[in-house]
Amino acid sequence: MPDASPTIPTSWTQWREARATRVTKPQGDLALIETRWLTDGSIVSTEQALAGQPSTVTVTALTRKNIDNGSRENGIRLWDAASEAIRSFDHIDVFPYAPEWVIEATFTPAEDGRTIPFEHLRDNVGATRDLVVPGDITFTRDGVDYTLSAFDDDGTLLLVFGDPTNGVSTYGSGRFLFVQHTDDPSRVILDFNQSFVPPCGFSIQYNCPLPPRQNRFTVPVTAGEKNPVFTGGYSVH
Repeated sequence: MPDASPTIPTSWTQWREARATRVTKPQGDLALIETRWLTDGSIVSTEQALAGQPSTVTVTALTRKNIDNGSRENGIRLWDAASEAIRSFDHIDVFPYAPEWVIEATFTPAEDGRTIPFEHLRDNVGATRDLVVPGDITFTRDGVDYTLSAFDDDGTLLLVFGDPTNGVSTYGSGRFLFVQHTDDPSRVILDFNQSFVPPCGFSIQYNCPLPPRQNRFTVPVTAGEKNPVFTGGYSVH
């Protein structure tokens, strides 16, 4: 009897290897040990931030817009290349490759400046922030019409989606997926085999966007990453 299992693309294997490398690098998701916001407008020098820290720790600066008044806030992040999370990391659990979850969809640009509210956990508190949505992503699957909203992540469309597997076999708050463009501007590819655990699944020091209502599937999306796996009883949360 011929083997009925799907052929696993080399690109998917390479993607999984790249993900493991990315989350474990010195400033990868598992290395983030502190996010500190300087709400008084002050600036902390590198020397001040690293005072008392081991040599494996580095610091970067970041800014954000105050969600209430729109003012600029400065912050720093501390990264530890030898963090407990990195030392305890084993692998990222995934679903078997599922070719049926590679979906061709239609992309329709939106009017400039169109936004939708994204709920997210910010400093472990629920909040809502309006994010620009470049367009609508539409497709039909099993007789159901979907219209999804992805936001612009530094020039790339990032889809934040949820489905019934969340909190059961996959990360509780949902998963992320980068939308792949094609030569046709009106066509995009959603390869859910490359859906991934958001950074907040590797460190509590990240904010965590939650899927908007239109991005929540009623059927299980049995493709892509499930959860990071650690040894020694380590837990992110």
